[in-house]
Order: sequence, then structure tokens, then C-alpha cells
Amino acid sequence: MFTTLKNAFKVKEIRSKIFFTLFILLLYRIGSHIIVPGVNASALANLTKSGTTSLVPILDTISGGGLANYSIFSMGVSPYITAQIVVQLLQMDIVPKFVEWGKQGEVGRRKINQVTRYLSIVLAFIQSIGITLGFNALSGLGLVKSQTLSSYITIGIILTAGTMLLTWLGEQITDKGIGNGVSMIIFAGIVARFPQSAHELYRDAITNNNPADRGQGALFLVAVVIAILIITMIVTYVQQAIRKVPIRYTRRATSGGSESYLPLKVNVAGVIPVIFASSLIATPATVLVAFQNSHGEEAWFKIMNNIFSMQTLTGALVNTLLIVLFTFFYAFVQVNPEKVAENLQKQSAFIPGVWPGQETQKYISKLLMRLSVVGSIFLGFISLVPQLASNIWGLPSSIGLGGTSLLIVIGVALEAMRQLDGLLMKRKYVGFIR
Repeated sequence: MFTTLKNAFKVKEIRSKIFFTLFILLLYRIGSHIIVPGVNASALANLTKSGTTSLVPILDTISGGGLANYSIFSMGVSPYITAQIVVQLLQMDIVPKFVEWGKQGEVGRRKINQVTRYLSIVLAFIQSIGITLGFNALSGLGLVKSQTLSSYITIGIILTAGTMLLTWLGEQITDKGIGNGVSMIIFAGIVARFPQSAHELYRDAITNNNPADRGQGALFLVAVVIAILIITMIVTYVQQAIRKVPIRYTRRATSGGSESYLPLKVNVAGVIPVIFASSLIATPATVLVAFQNSHGEEAWFKIMNNIFSMQTLTGALVNTLLIVLFTFFYAFVQVNPEKVAENLQKQSAFIPGVWPGQETQKYISKLLMRLSVVGSIFLGFISLVPQLASNIWGLPSSIGLGGTSLLIVIGVALEAMRQLDGLLMKRKYVGFIR
């Protein structure tokens, strides 16, 4: 990794991409500390400390602490990710127009992106009004300084504009920087919260304990650090593991025939299912906040809050189930068996023992299902275990969400390093051709 970074900084073009990415992430971190006008952020801080709501830790994971400050980036990119999920689901033979756009290449992709942005604006405005109303009621009408309709609409517009600005910054990273822009922004937010999470863990393990219990607290702290290192090693290993599908080319395509392989990741979907699940579970949780003060004691609210709170066992299981489902769904989005089979046939290539065309498509689909079983169990397990440990031993919420955070951080970092390796390799080939 360090060798790759060292070589990357030697190349002006790649170095410019890295600095551009860091500059955008710096703007994001600055914006995360700009408080929305007309809001008393200290009221939300007191609400968070009291533990009245479990939504703040969830949204803070996605927004990188922007909600705790009630900044212009409080919503993060969560509405945009939710909109992406909805649009991708509509492309699965649900809305013919979206299916048609999906087959139109770059032109269709631009149309789909445009619809996704419009839907993001609607979702962001609804969510921003919802959390403002809900948190204001929970804090005893202390969050919003002026209790007027225009104040709420203004705050909603500012938060919506912040989300769309953040989405645009992410697109700039994708186009001119390193890595997937939206994922990089979530990555930066999580990394920025690491010092605070470490301080919370240290405080709960040692500082808040009696002198007689501090020895056990220190041992517990060491055990947590070792567990994090082990999880990091496992995640890195699985994320880089691939299944090599042998491919042979007929003698018509090459002079003497050749053999290669199709690399399929064991976890084909990467960390996208984790990001999708976190964003999707945060959407209903955001809506519930608006009803907590008026309907908090009613049965339906308690059931729904229990389901969509990641700090409960039921919520953790729902989050894990969403991760598993999205792993299967996104694996087939990433690797389309029909297109793979079609491309192999066009290249006069085949998988040994499998007939080209329909049989190849079925073979790849079956292989993707098997790989997704392993990938979904892996992602679900890493996300669930820290949450269960947090619920059982009463650890800070940052530890409970630590599995999800680690998966995102490691996955995004590995993807960025792969892109750097690809750029360096491309430069070597270009230099060779010249």
C-alpha cells in the first residue's frame, strides 16, 4: 500500500487527482461544522447525551458527525443513496421506461441519474423537515429558535441544498479524483469520527470506572483493540478474495488458442450493501422522530421504533437482513450474467464444460448466487457481532456501529488503492506504447 502511494505521488496526473480528492474532503469537513441558521445546536447535543433518541448515531455514521452539529451537511448523502436504491429497483422489470433507459448506455445512464437527483431532492426535503420537527419536539421546543412555518421551510431548504451540494462534490471526486465520490465522503466522515469513538471507549472502559475496576477496563480496552485488528485482517482478506472462472478462446480468435480466467470477487457487491442498508434503515427512523413526542407511548410507535433502531436486537437483525438482501441484489447489478455471456460469445470465448449463450448465463448466475451466500454471511456477521456486543455489555453506540464503519472504511480504502494501481499500470502501458 505504501509503495503504491509513494509511486502515485511521483506521477503528476495521479498526484493531482489525490490532492483534488483531499481538497473536496476538506471542504466537506468544513461544511460539517457550519451550523444551520436559526438552530440551537446545543439543544440537540443535550438530547443526544440524554439518550432520548437512537437516530443521531445512525445518521452521524453516514454524515460524519454533521447531524451532531446540526450542520448544513446534517443529512449527509443518505437521501441520494436511498434514491439510488429506489431507482435501481425500478429498473428490475418494474417500470418499462427505466428498463429501457438501462439498455441505452451512456444516454440512458444520464437520464437515470437525472431522475435520481430529482428524487433525492424530494427525499432530502421530507427527511430534513421530519428530523427538524421531531428533534425540536424532543428537545422541548429548543432546537428551532423561531417556531414559524417559514423557519422550518428555510431549514428544510438549507439541509436539502447541503445534501445536493455534497452529492455534487461526490460526483466531482468520481470524475476528477480517486475512488467513488459518495463512498469517499462517507469514508471521510467515519474516519473523522475515529478519535471521538476512541475517546468514548477509553472513557467508558477506564476513566468512568472505580480504581479497583480500572485494571479490568484496561484489559477490556486491549481486547477491543485486538478484536478490531483481527476484524480488519479478515475483512481485508475476504474483500480481496476472488474466484477465478477459467475461460478459453477458440482458435479462430487467436493463432493457437489461449486460456484466461474471469475474476469474480467472493464478495461481489463490496461494501455497497452495508451503505445501502444503513441509509435505508435511517429513512423510516427519520420519519419516526417526528412522531416520537406525540405518539411515543403508543404500541405501533414502539414496535416501529424497535424495528428501525440499530441499538436494539430487532433493529440489528433487520439491518443484517437488509445487508444480506442487498448483497444478492447488488451482485447481479455489478455482474450481469446475460451481458457477460453475450460478451464471451462475441469474443469467441467459452467456459470449459459449459455451452455458450443461455447455459453460460445460467452457470454464471448460479455461481453468483453461491458467492453471494458467502459474501452476505460475511457482511452480515461483521455488522451484527459488534452491535450484539454493544447491546449485551452496554458499550457506546460507536462500538455497536463499529462493524459497519470498519466494513465501509476498509472496503472504500481497498477500492481506492485498486484504482491507484490501475492508473499506475495504465501509465506503464502507455509509456511502453510511446
